[in-house]
Amino acid sequence: MDEPVRVALAQAAPVLPTDGLWWYEPKFDGHRAIMHRGLDGVRLQSRSGRDITSWWLDVALAGMELLPGTVLDGELVIWNGGRLDFGAVQSRAASTPARARRLAEDLPGSYAVWDCIEHPVHGDVRGRPYVERRRLLLDVLAGIGPPIQAVPASDDIATALDWYASLRSIGVEGVVAKRAGSVYRPSRIWVKVRHSEPVDAVVFGVTGPRSRPRTLVVELPDGRRALSQRLTAQLSAAAAALLAAEEVRPLARTQGGERYGPVGGGLVAEVLAGSTRHRVVTVTRLRPAETD
Repeated sequence: MDEPVRVALAQAAPVLPTDGLWWYEPKFDGHRAIMHRGLDGVRLQSRSGRDITSWWLDVALAGMELLPGTVLDGELVIWNGGRLDFGAVQSRAASTPARARRLAEDLPGSYAVWDCIEHPVHGDVRGRPYVERRRLLLDVLAGIGPPIQAVPASDDIATALDWYASLRSIGVEGVVAKRAGSVYRPSRIWVKVRHSEPVDAVVFGVTGPRSRPRTLVVELPDGRRALSQRLTAQLSAAAAALLAAEEVRPLARTQGGERYGPVGGGLVAEVLAGSTRHRVVTVTRLRPAETD
């Protein structure tokens, strides 16, 4: 299997689909990751293809229980007090590898797995239907316990709706629907319904020092540029880490006259839907812009 793996994605929708044969899974709130179990060890790959193993060594070590030749797709999450803590995930991702190891001592990571894309016996199984890959996933995880576990899955819409209503209290974002016969390919082949669906906004600048940005200048999907609300400490640290390699450019000014440092558009902010009608928007998370 070629690396890095180009991941399958989900298209946002207002309601869960029921036309045909669908399977449903709770949508965990964390960072997307591909786990490669090779002959000599485990490597973790981010959605964009970056090697993130050094930040999640506790999860990588647990992956050594898998048979060589296994490649999984899932979400890196952190449980804190019985609920998912996305801020803790962001803090670890934005830290140095050494600090990430210290953070893992207090809040260890977990891997919520939803797909097997390479099997140690059957090889690359991305061309097989979802229901077959699900069986293979349960096969490779047989005897493997936390922190690596398969996400729940059901073909019952009533169960999916119950998950949507009842699991929000523990930090589950919503539900993802997948056609029973769908193969795994790098496009928006799944459907996701979130409690609060964000939209993507390209980051064009930051206010404050680059090492600790205060707010972001973002371009919304309709082409308008807006200033974000003040970033949380976790988001500020994540922005600083993701922008560390960006070229420093001359300062510019927002329409309101505030000075900001332009950046090259290589960073995407997820902005809560509903906040984009106003000049100030709410950023929920950050990620590198996707590349073809």
